[in-house]
Amino acid sequence: MLKIKNLDVSYGKIQVIWDLNLNIKDNEAVGIFGPNGAGKSTLINAVIGLINNIDGEILFNGENIVGLSTHQIIKKGIALVPQKRELFPLMSVKENLKLGSAYIPSAKNKTDNNLEFVYSLFPILKEREKQIAGTMSGGQQRMLAVGRALMSSPKLLILDEPSIGLQPSLVTDLFKKLNEIKKEDVSILLAEQNVRQGLKVINRGYVLENGRIELEDSVKNLSSNEHIKKSYLGI
Repeated sequence: MLKIKNLDVSYGKIQVIWDLNLNIKDNEAVGIFGPNGAGKSTLINAVIGLINNIDGEILFNGENIVGLSTHQIIKKGIALVPQKRELFPLMSVKENLKLGSAYIPSAKNKTDNNLEFVYSLFPILKEREKQIAGTMSGGQQRMLAVGRALMSSPKLLILDEPSIGLQPSLVTDLFKKLNEIKKEDVSILLAEQNVRQGLKVINRGYVLENGRIELEDSVKNLSSNEHIKKSYLGI
C-alpha cells in the first residue's frame, strides 16, 4: 500500500531524514518509534505533502505521490490524526466529524454510515455531539480527531504521537480503539514515543534515530530486543 524508497528530506539546507526505506501492506499496522527530534513528524509531513524538499519516492498504491498537494493526497485515501489535533474549536463535535468527509468524494455518500461507526468506537462523541469541540477534555478531543480522520473512509490512517498529553488510562483506551480500527480494512502508520503501548497495536515496527532507520522487525522481536528494552521500555 505505502512504499517509501531512498527518502531524503530537508528543511532548507538542513537534512533531517537520510535514505529512509519503509513499507506498509494492506491491513497492516506499522509503528515508527524514536525519541523527540528523530524525524517521525518530518516523515509524516513528507508523506502527506507538507514538505517539498524531498528526494526519493513515496508510492501509495503504486503511484508516486511526491509533489502532490496535501488535499490531493488525502483524496487518494490517506488520513492524518495530527499531533496537535487541529480541530475546529468553535464548532460542535458532530460538525467537526462531518467535515472529515465533506470534501472527500469517495466518502461523501458514506457520511451517515461512517458517523455511526465512529459513534460505535467512541460513544462519548455520540453523547456530546452537540458540544463545542473546544470545551472537551484533551482525551475527548483526541478521540474526536481520530473520528474525524475515519470519516474520510481512509485506506491508510496515520497517527502522529496520539498519546501526547493524555493520562495513562486514556492512552490505554485509545490504543484499544486502534486495535478495533485495524479490523475495518484500514492500514495504520503509528508514530509514537510510547513504545510500550505502541507495540500492543502494530504488526511490525521501525526505530528511527537521528533521521535514519536503525532497526526494523516484527512486534515480537522488537519486544525482546535489548536496545528497545533498555532505551524505550526502561527494562
